[in-house]
Parts: sequence; C-alpha cells; structure tokens
Amino acid sequence: MEPRGLAQPIDLEIMKNLRLHLVTWNVGTASPPPDVTSLLQLSSQGPSMDMYVIGLQEVNSKIINFLSDLAFDDPWSIFFMTVFSPLGYIKLSSVRMQGLLLLVFVKHAHIPFIRDIHTHYTRTGLYGYWGNKGGVTIRMSLYGHMICFMNCHLPAHIENAEQRLDDFEKILEMQQFEDENVPNILDHDILFWFGDLNFRIADYGIHFVRESISNSRYNLLWEKDQLNMAKKKEAFLQEFIEGPLQFKPTYKFDLHSDVYDTSGKKRKPAWTDRILWRVKNLSQHPSEDGDLSEGEQTISVTLNNYISHMSYGISDHKPVTGTFGLQIKSLFSTPLVTLNPEGEWNAAQDVLISYSTVSEFPSSTWDWIGLYQVAFRHVNDYVTYAWVKDDEISSSEDVTQVYISADEIPHAGGEFLLCYYSHNMQSIAGMSQPFQIQPSRRSEEKELAQENINGIEKPHSPEPYNEF
Repeated sequence: MEPRGLAQPIDLEIMKNLRLHLVTWNVGTASPPPDVTSLLQLSSQGPSMDMYVIGLQEVNSKIINFLSDLAFDDPWSIFFMTVFSPLGYIKLSSVRMQGLLLLVFVKHAHIPFIRDIHTHYTRTGLYGYWGNKGGVTIRMSLYGHMICFMNCHLPAHIENAEQRLDDFEKILEMQQFEDENVPNILDHDILFWFGDLNFRIADYGIHFVRESISNSRYNLLWEKDQLNMAKKKEAFLQEFIEGPLQFKPTYKFDLHSDVYDTSGKKRKPAWTDRILWRVKNLSQHPSEDGDLSEGEQTISVTLNNYISHMSYGISDHKPVTGTFGLQIKSLFSTPLVTLNPEGEWNAAQDVLISYSTVSEFPSSTWDWIGLYQVAFRHVNDYVTYAWVKDDEISSSEDVTQVYISADEIPHAGGEFLLCYYSHNMQSIAGMSQPFQIQPSRRSEEKELAQENINGIEKPHSPEPYNEF
C-alpha cells in the first residue's frame, strides 16, 4: 500500500487536464477485429488521450482458453498492447475473471504519478461460486486522487432487474481494499461503473421499441429503461451520472450487421452496455457561471462524448465508448524517484545509472531498475534490469549509482528508457527520458557484413536483342 503522506514538493496550483477514453464491449467470445482505429478514436484531430480503459465481457473463457490465458496474456490483451505500445502507452494494470477483462493503458508521462494500484474481483454467478457474472476492478492514486474503474457483467433477461441491482450492491459491499483512507469502492474520489449491465426496456412491446429506434426517437424509450427507473428510486444509484442515450440500443444484433435480432427469439432491443460515473462528495451541478465552488475545485469530470460504434459486428452487442475530461489539481509535482543514464551509453561497455529519491521514499532491497525499449508494453517487458542494492556501486546523501554489465546491454543499441520499480508500492516510481545506446563494434561489423552480402550486385541481364 502506498504511504500517502510522503514528504515531497506540493504545488496546489498545478491543474492537470487529462483525457480519458473508456470502452465497454461484450465481445461474445470472438477474436479481436482487424482494426480498432474508430473505436479508440486514434484518427481524431484533437489532443491525444492520456488514458485508455478497456472493459470487455464474454472474452472466450472455455477451459482450454482460460488455462492458456493464465499462463500467457490473452489474445485481447496482446492485441491492445500491440496497438498502444507504438503510440507511447503502456499497460498499467489488468484484471481477469473468466470472461470479464479490464485493461488500463496510460501515457508514459503519467506513470510516475500513478501509485497504489490494486485489482479486485467479485463473483456473482451461481450464487457467488462462478465468475461468468460479477465485477472486476482496478483502483489507483492518480496525481494524489483515488480513482476506481469497475467493469461488470450483470444477470441477463428482462425479468431479472432486481437481481441485477442486488448483484451490484453485493459487488460494492464485497470489494474492500487494504487502505484505511479508501477502504471501499464508494470511498474513491471518482468511480467509473460500466459494462454489460443487462438492463432492458420494460413494458413497451418489441414493435413500438423498434419503431421508435427506426425514427431515432430514443427519448420515448428512456423512461422505461430499467436502469433509469432504478436510479429514481434506489438511493445507492442516485449519485451515479450517465450521459444521454442518444444512440441506438446496443443489443441484440445479428452478427456482422446492424440489423436487430432476426432469430426465432427476436430479442427486444435494449441499452445493455453502459458507462456511468460518480464523484465523491461533490455537487454535480456547477454554479450559473459554470465554475465549481472553492471547496470543489480539486477534481471534476466532464463527459465529452458518449456513443456506440455500429460498424463492429463480431458479437451481438455493439461497443460503447465514453470520452471524458478529468480536471485534477495535482497533489505533487515531482516523481518519487528521478533517474538518468550516466554519460553516453555504448553496448560494448558497462554502464551506470544515477538515481535520487525523495526523503521518505519507502525503498526496499527488492527494488529494481529496468531497461526498456521505448515502445515497451508493460512493466515486465524489460530488456534487462539491475537490483538497486545488489548492483549499487556508490551512494551519497543525494545520489546513488548502480551498474549494468555490458553483457546485458543489447548489442544493436537503439532508443531506450529506464524505469525504477518499487517493490513496496508495486508500481513504477520513476522513469527516465528516452536516450540512445550506441551499438557495439561487433554489432556494427555484423551489420556492415550483412549489408555487403545484401549489396552484392547480380550481373545485369543482357539487353534484349532487337534485330530491327
């Protein structure tokens, strides 16, 4: 658990305006699609996202797939890491419970300011013994504020509205964290709740529902949406906010189409896939001039976009995304650890790393510094590493130096960065700027020899003889 009272520079005037893109998608055991550019808004002309949160339901969890995924990353995690790592994001954390998968990807610049990362899961299927339904959670401290993401898959069928509410209450009650300041889900400064929540449209018949959808008169259906109805009468739901449902209900579609269920069951369309959020102890209604009062200005959430994506047809659900602006007053402005490569690095020589920490940093003999390629995927995707104690060669009050043997350095060189991993905090406490490692002479000679081999020209073919 992160020590929340670390002594370090504090600048309460630093406001962070962060962009968050959140995805929820019941993928129906399908494999990833060939392209997710529009789903992730990667071609958007605006500023890039600071964080992506991906919540999936019904990831293939047949026993052979699930056992394989326990030993290795599942295909969806690998797919998203492949998309995000070249763009400067790493997988900060993930949690899997059978078909439920939650992934968080973050830009490099924010990593040293994200701490106290924990995951949790709660089974609600088969009376709490089976994980096909339930909730998975990732919580963290982001610039000193506690944020929680909860991906849920609640019971299906229109008649189970009360069971859905009971299961959600159970998840809220059972997910406790080892933190005396923030022990419960609802104690977080911001909570995002999303997933295949399975709430349906009550009372109205299928023909009225489909006709309303065909005419884009979604507002006619809002008052009979079971989640909207529950929010009006259930106290524990009333602090949750959701954007307007100005998109078609996202369930149930024929595969690879935008046509609602044509099977014999003819399921009534419903907004099963939802994204809501809750800000602790803050009024959700700003003053007339748009400003929050003085006591409420440390954190705010703005929904910029809440849409479905009709072009994706791998399952009978359409994915839903929410793009948010988080305005956060940073409670600290410097990382716990500052580290840099010493001098110019050459793959043929032993190299040095210098680092310094804030005065009360909870260091451990199990801390280590990893060398990573710039487009690394996650914290364990290092090229090599050094133990901060075992590989230490000098230490003063201000700076400590550790070394990495030349044998551990990639001979081909390239662009890399360093990360300090804190065992006590179970997270990256500091990250260097990218830097170059010069290739070793052996690598250069090998490359030159390869170029010579590739560069041997074949004899020119004779010009075709033209006798005329």
